[in-house]
Amino acid sequence: MNRTFAVVCTLLAALVAWAPAAFAEKRLEADVVVVGGGASGITAAYAVAQAGAKSVIVLEKQPSTGGTGKFSEGIFAADSKIQQERNIVLNRDDAFKMIMNYSHWRANAKLVRAFVDKSPTTVEWLQAQGVEFTELTANYPGGLQSWHIFKGRGKSMLETLKAKFPQMNVKVLSETAGKELIMKDGRVAGVVSEDATGEKIVISAKAVIVGTGGFLNNKEMMKKYTRFPDQVPVGNVGKTGDGIRMMIAAGADTEGMEVVQSYRPGLPGEPTTSQLVATVRQPYLWVDRKGERFCDEMVIFQWPFAGNALERAGGTMFAVYDAETKRYMMEEGLDVGVGVMVPVKTKLTNLDKELEGGIRKGVAFSADTVEGLAKKIGADAATLKATIERYNTFADKKHDGEFAKDPKYLQPVKKGPFYAVKAYPAALGTLGGAKVTKDMQVVSTKGPVIPGLYAVGNDAGGMYGDSYDLLMAGSTIGFAVNTGRMAAEHAAGYIKSVE
Repeated sequence: MNRTFAVVCTLLAALVAWAPAAFAEKRLEADVVVVGGGASGITAAYAVAQAGAKSVIVLEKQPSTGGTGKFSEGIFAADSKIQQERNIVLNRDDAFKMIMNYSHWRANAKLVRAFVDKSPTTVEWLQAQGVEFTELTANYPGGLQSWHIFKGRGKSMLETLKAKFPQMNVKVLSETAGKELIMKDGRVAGVVSEDATGEKIVISAKAVIVGTGGFLNNKEMMKKYTRFPDQVPVGNVGKTGDGIRMMIAAGADTEGMEVVQSYRPGLPGEPTTSQLVATVRQPYLWVDRKGERFCDEMVIFQWPFAGNALERAGGTMFAVYDAETKRYMMEEGLDVGVGVMVPVKTKLTNLDKELEGGIRKGVAFSADTVEGLAKKIGADAATLKATIERYNTFADKKHDGEFAKDPKYLQPVKKGPFYAVKAYPAALGTLGGAKVTKDMQVVSTKGPVIPGLYAVGNDAGGMYGDSYDLLMAGSTIGFAVNTGRMAAEHAAGYIKSVE
């Protein structure tokens, strides 16, 4: 009995010693908490501090900030001073109407208008903070010149803003994830978060701005909300819908959850600068698993079109070309660039080596005959042969009698060896989230807004109808940065009203 009592006492003593550490939690206070340290979050934190917030805390679950915004090349704007100085006419009314017409007016018109109207001043605002731009361009031949290219890409832009955080009383908590919104009397009152050690951090705040970057890496959410969940994520890491789920749990309504930022065909694990990937993104011959052609390959100029066409084709395609087209790409260069990283007419001097690597990985194939190529890609030989023969007839006549492609891109497939590169639908992110007002306030399922709660970037819905819009390049990073500013300006006024 005495021995049992001693053991119990020892266990109780250990429990008492362990309990404070196990149940400890850190408590902090701030005027504003920003959940997510990507392009929208960093911009929002900077802008709200600039507008008068005395203390701002940014929660970033990754070891470093920036997210996919680091890889962005340039930002959208209409009627910017840079455009005016170059005699480029793209006024805000026209930009607004193009976006709305593209969505068949399914987009949130007031939100789109606010975004477009903000865009020129945002470029000037970034310049005033020290961000530099190197050029103004379009993303496809004959496209509208809305793309204001960052010097040093998005990483440099974000680092320029972040460098001033210490003097603005903006604190970044890295490897710290937002877990739950704190609600009090129907208003947001802070965030419960957790750091890498598992320590709970409860932050009281007057306003919360959520920008965690969507849910492209969350397979369950992709399956639940999107039409085609099996996408190759491009540049997305840890985008698991944390912020959206937090807002839904707090009573937020949603909008546009099905919209994915469809990209050009991609290869898992291959970098954007891969020359093998670049061959897939040329407007030559594309076939599906059966060996049949399925679209006008010029959809590559409008990424969402390419993504939709490939989705409809079953999600797997092969870019097919012959020895002459391979020589053309290596010696004369690309007809379609890959952003500003691999410009038009870049010569694919390393293509032979990358094809060899692709063959070893099972994503590229080569054969001396069309029949041999069909066997390697798993297509019916007669079907692939008929597809190529018909395509070659179009090339000879300089008229595509099937999908009306510009004859300029009708590269024949006649001279062996023949090549095929396997590709899948790729995406740059998801584009739906909390339903918001034009000021980025989150709308409740019960009708009015949730006071003090804002959603920005890819955690906010309403910018698109059912497909990503690439009519004017730079719109996604533009939406992130502009909505960050829009939310910050409203939040700055809100926190003063509740002081």
